[in-house]
Amino acid sequence: QVQLVESGGGLVQAGGSLRLSCAASGRTFKDYRAGWFRQASGKPREFVAHISWSGDSIYYSDSVKGRFTISRDNAKNTVDLQMNSLKPEDTAVYYCAAARYFGDHRREQGYDYWGQGTQVTVSS
Repeated sequence: QVQLVESGGGLVQAGGSLRLSCAASGRTFKDYRAGWFRQASGKPREFVAHISWSGDSIYYSDSVKGRFTISRDNAKNTVDLQMNSLKPEDTAVYYCAAARYFGDHRREQGYDYWGQGTQVTVSS
């Protein structure tokens, strides 16, 4: 089992940047693929980005492609999400998720472990 804790959220103006970090503990993190999801108020949780166990395979949602970058450091047991050119529509609670085996990386059901979330608010 792995425990996930997100950090780095906050308030930023449109066009600004934030870097979210997800710290994993409990098991060897290199054995888990990881993803970021977000949930805006009143909306369902949506996929943002995914990174494979070794980091050699990465996927993004169309809404963040070219602006967000996911990365991982297995030595530090972390997965980061660099968010640039932020827009008000990026405002949401951002969640880190992990799974040990293959699954649909775009669906919540494709992950077994979740963090508690961190709030990102982008003002216009």
